[in-house]
Amino acid sequence: MKIKKNIAISQSGFAFDPNSGDSFSLNPIATEIVNLLKDDKDEQFITSHILEKYEIDEFTFQRNFDDFVQMLKHYQFVE
Repeated sequence: MKIKKNIAISQSGFAFDPNSGDSFSLNPIATEIVNLLKDDKDEQFITSHILEKYEIDEFTFQRNFDDFVQMLKHYQFVE
């Protein structure tokens, strides 16, 4: 999965899709995940990275990550 190239993501977590005009505010972890996806990191790498960096159990992260990915797909942020 990869974030579309035309999606603009600011360092502060503001995401903008110029095709639809939709914009969103992402929290810091969501911004980090989107940037990892833009860098072609796979789900396994992202999971390991987040679990090492933050105090969260794998089940909770996976559930939240899956929900986040579905949201990205719904708003057509991914290729």
